[in-house]
Amino acid sequence: ETEPLTSKKDVSDCNKGEDCKENGLLVRNPKSALRLVEDGNKVHPSQGDKGEAAQISNGYSAVQSSGPCNGMGDGEDAPCTAPAATTTTTTTTSTTCGAEGQQQLMELEDRETWSKKIDFLLSVIGYAVDLGNVWRFPYICYQNGGGAFLIPYTTMAVFGGIPLFYMELALGQYHRNGCISIWRKICPIFKGIGFAICIIDLYIASYYNTIMAWAFYYLISSFTAELPWTSCTNPWNTGNCTNYFSKDNISWSVHSISPAEEFYTRQVLQVHRSKGLDDLGGISWQLTLCLLLIFTIVYFSIWKGVKTSGKVVWVTATFPYIILFILLVRGATLPGAWRGVLYYLKPDWQKLLATEVWVDAAAQIFFSLGPGFGVLLAYASYNKFHNNCYQDALITSTLNCMTSFVSGFVIFTVLGYMAEMRNEDVSEVAKDTGPSLLFITYAEAIANMPASTFFAIIFFLMLLTLGLDSTFAGLEGVITGVLDEFPHVWGRRRELFVLGLITICFLGSLATLTFGGAYVVKLFEEYATGPAVLTIVFLEAVAVSWFYGITQFSNDVKEMLGSAPGWYWRVCWAAVSPLFLLFITCSFLSHPPELRLFDYDYPYWTTVVGYCIGTSSIIFIPTYMVYRLIVTPGTLKERILKSITPETATEIPFGDIRMNAV
Repeated sequence: ETEPLTSKKDVSDCNKGEDCKENGLLVRNPKSALRLVEDGNKVHPSQGDKGEAAQISNGYSAVQSSGPCNGMGDGEDAPCTAPAATTTTTTTTSTTCGAEGQQQLMELEDRETWSKKIDFLLSVIGYAVDLGNVWRFPYICYQNGGGAFLIPYTTMAVFGGIPLFYMELALGQYHRNGCISIWRKICPIFKGIGFAICIIDLYIASYYNTIMAWAFYYLISSFTAELPWTSCTNPWNTGNCTNYFSKDNISWSVHSISPAEEFYTRQVLQVHRSKGLDDLGGISWQLTLCLLLIFTIVYFSIWKGVKTSGKVVWVTATFPYIILFILLVRGATLPGAWRGVLYYLKPDWQKLLATEVWVDAAAQIFFSLGPGFGVLLAYASYNKFHNNCYQDALITSTLNCMTSFVSGFVIFTVLGYMAEMRNEDVSEVAKDTGPSLLFITYAEAIANMPASTFFAIIFFLMLLTLGLDSTFAGLEGVITGVLDEFPHVWGRRRELFVLGLITICFLGSLATLTFGGAYVVKLFEEYATGPAVLTIVFLEAVAVSWFYGITQFSNDVKEMLGSAPGWYWRVCWAAVSPLFLLFITCSFLSHPPELRLFDYDYPYWTTVVGYCIGTSSIIFIPTYMVYRLIVTPGTLKERILKSITPETATEIPFGDIRMNAV
């Protein structure tokens, strides 16, 4: 009889380099099986097709392990193999040798899971549905053919976005690791992808939360009888301020500026006190306090893990839908709303012949669903092993796309109302893009509605909740990745690590809190993250499809869900999705956007700086590849083979395995 699965004897024997068993010997181990049943904290490592088990009718099996003590063996010559008792099911049990095995067992015992399935779904929905759904999709839709744009958008979602979304959920749920350590079980040489993801998430946290600070400033300013962006009598207004909503006959000239625009640019951002990126000016203390409060909320929402953040998203993920419904009903009752809806959906079929329309559709669905940021891997890793992640992927991605579409009605009913009041065409009103669409155009429309204070409060509160759960998700991607990679250092110190991470993000945001901070936000949004994330997800898809193998990945999914993915998913993962990503990346690099914000044209050197910031994250991928090949022993061929071979098996919690009684 062999020792129990986690016995010290097995570990010590392996450490000495001795054979754990003689090859081909059948081992009977009923006591180990009984102890596994009695002790729920024991684990069931499984490696799919990596270990071949000869099933015997009496319920025993002989197992040849494919991994030695150091996790870098060649398979057949591995000096340490461990037998395992199993039942007549096709499930195989093997042990991991040495201190690495003890670490993996400890991680599994301590790993938390979602309290309820709905916590996971709301967290993923809250992550995918963010501020971009409200301002980016409606603008891109009417700019690229209105209703006709839904054809390339749906096509790119079906063949590119949703397969990648599903792939990340399945990877995270099966391997139960964050974005860094998961590569030990897939393809170790690509581990630099995990470090690059963490850097990108930090960059995003440094500017994305500043946009929420703007929304928070608006929210505080809304608690007045008369909203401050409705008149031209405030200290920040200039002589060009023109309130065309006033009852007096006001003539609108070329130099006229609305009070909402002056409030946004001269009071909130104060960009007039900055000359550009080469002279950002001082730091706005009002925005600094707003951002500090936001990061405080974020810290106490995620410091304890997914069990606390999973409860917070019950508010932050559901509240925006309530507000969107209220604003949709209100917008539909405004005069001229039909003009905005017609402009939003009127199809321009000629646009479908333009390549840039398909590029915009691909980029929109990709950044909307959000693969490549480590979030889906992290959230899915806290699922139970047999959770139906396929169903989750379809539900959340479909709901995300529908939210974007409905948000367009919320925005354009109000733009139609604005056009009616100005006696202008909708195209003249809908010139603002990005945050300006929310903070200038929509804010101005709300200010001139009945019960404007109420609608302003709920609108900016909605923007806050949309941004908060996306911030929860982005930081959780970093936290899970680092804690899984360094469990002995940070495993028991999550609260301290989260505090340090929040502090770093706050300090990194100081440049965006300056008077020229809006210019920095625009630069980071366009250059620092976009091309880098596209490159990362492309390499991730290639690593999983061509190195780890579509067959092996499909077997992993079958082990979790009971059925293997169909040919459609396999073709998308192996060919269509990588080509989809390559198409977007090449289009972006061949036609980099020309940046302009307000009256400021970005100089050429800022483009170089933007690409340098983006490269600073991607550089971790080739750097780690070189490091890996240097530290791996053997000839160059042996080093490459070991570097693309999974180091360790994936451990499956024993409680999730159905075993027949012996």
